Amino acid sequence: MIDLKLAMAVISGLAMLLLAGPDAQAQQDNRLIPQASATTQASNQKHSSRHKQAGKPGQNLTNKRNPANDGALAQMTKPEVAAKKSHRLILQVNSNEPAMMNLTLNNATNVAQYYRDLGEPVSIEVVTFGPGLHMLRDDTSPVKPRIEVLAMSHPEISFKACGNTQENMRKVENKDISLIPQATVVKSGVVRVMELQEQGWSYVKP
Repeated sequence: MIDLKLAMAVISGLAMLLLAGPDAQAQQDNRLIPQASATTQASNQKHSSRHKQAGKPGQNLTNKRNPANDGALAQMTKPEVAAKKSHRLILQVNSNEPAMMNLTLNNATNVAQYYRDLGEPVSIEVVTFGPGLHMLRDDTSPVKPRIEVLAMSHPEISFKACGNTQENMRKVENKDISLIPQATVVKSGVVRVMELQEQGWSYVKP
């Protein structure tokens, strides 16, 4: 009788263990799952932090200006051909000597041809006043034919006649003083030379 009771107690205990086993295992699993989730979140945060840190150098490289690229851009925007320098020359004639007039024309021709060969612009003014006005007088110029040819071949050379001198000659000779077609009258030859110098023209006196 005692053995039967003992056997029944053992069987009852085993049944209780069998019934309680799945619940206990579930509770144990539930305790393990939060721990695993916490570990996973910590790992994800660590990876995310690494990605952010890895991204920073790239951003700096993107935003950083490259001096070589800046130089290339400046070179592209720079004009391909610089503007050629313009040359300006004054030649004064205040003498009635044919040799002086021809020397002036020689200088004007040489300068004009020199810069024409270089492909650079040049402007040359031959300014006459006083006795030098005879160079541009239609009735007395010893170089009139030469000026006619020079004006056609070198339009960069111009001829200025002093208006004050022309008026004084008119009074002295009591007649109109006609000039060659290539001449242009200015109020004062000396003032013309001075004003051109003030504008940066080079001045040569034969």
